[in-house]
Amino acid sequence: MGVVVPSVHRWFFSSVVEGVSAALLDGGYDLTLYNVGEDQDRRHNVLNDFLLRKRVDAVIAVSLELSQTEIQQLLAIHRPIVGIGGPLPGASTIRINDFGIAEAAANHLIGLGHTKIAHMTGDAAYQQDFRLPGTRQGGFEKAMNRAGQQIRPEWQVSADFTIQGAYASARRLLGASAERPTAVFAASDEMAIGTILAARDFGLRVPYDLSVIGIDGHELGEVFGLTTIDQDARGRVLSPSSSCCPGSRDGTKPGTRELAETRSTRRSSSFARALRYLRWARAHPCSSLPRRLPAGWPAGGRGPAPAP
Repeated sequence: MGVVVPSVHRWFFSSVVEGVSAALLDGGYDLTLYNVGEDQDRRHNVLNDFLLRKRVDAVIAVSLELSQTEIQQLLAIHRPIVGIGGPLPGASTIRINDFGIAEAAANHLIGLGHTKIAHMTGDAAYQQDFRLPGTRQGGFEKAMNRAGQQIRPEWQVSADFTIQGAYASARRLLGASAERPTAVFAASDEMAIGTILAARDFGLRVPYDLSVIGIDGHELGEVFGLTTIDQDARGRVLSPSSSCCPGSRDGTKPGTRELAETRSTRRSSSFARALRYLRWARAHPCSSLPRRLPAGWPAGGRGPAPAP
């Protein structure tokens, strides 16, 4: 099997490759890996030359939006195509509902009583394949608009989906504005972790001063107590039981579209604003502020957990 990826150095891609490799080996297949990177000439050579002349039984494209010409060339030589990460016309695809899980992540923060919510999206360069940053930002904006929450442009920042890049962007976010957000929805776990590290630089306590939620299911999420929506990049992306998997009982069915499940994981990085307010008020008995929850706060200081 020929597996084509944009990078082998990033967590998501390496996790998918690990899961795909295990599934193919279980099915008795060998794997040939093509790392095309950001070089368009290399990508062209792989998709229009190497895969066409090399004897592979199928092509698995990970987070690569193939053109109709590229798809038809592969189908013309009877090479099934499986796309992981987004829709590919005429090919079998496995993906998650990026819009829906982003909406669920934002709703989680809204349900905790947060009204000052920032969003860390992906840089424009990552819009090339399947427009992932824009899709997740769309889910965030839908949740905010439905809840009647203000979307503040200065609280919409971008990074390169790495911890380092997110750390730098989060420092600008938290240091530049006179009024800080009380919660951040990051479009990936690595960017959420970068945000947590930046918050510590400003003496902000997560989650008491800043709640953070991400998307992915990164292993470091447990270390940082990160609330996340886990897409299980290794396990659920391409399982042997999947109808899209070349090693499945039914084989690869052209045009099959499989929506992989996700799982919400609630940890300590997200916190109810109402509960924080109530604890502060009870700790200051001389304050004239009420020590009961104000009207409109979620009962018990908790909102709904993120939806799958």
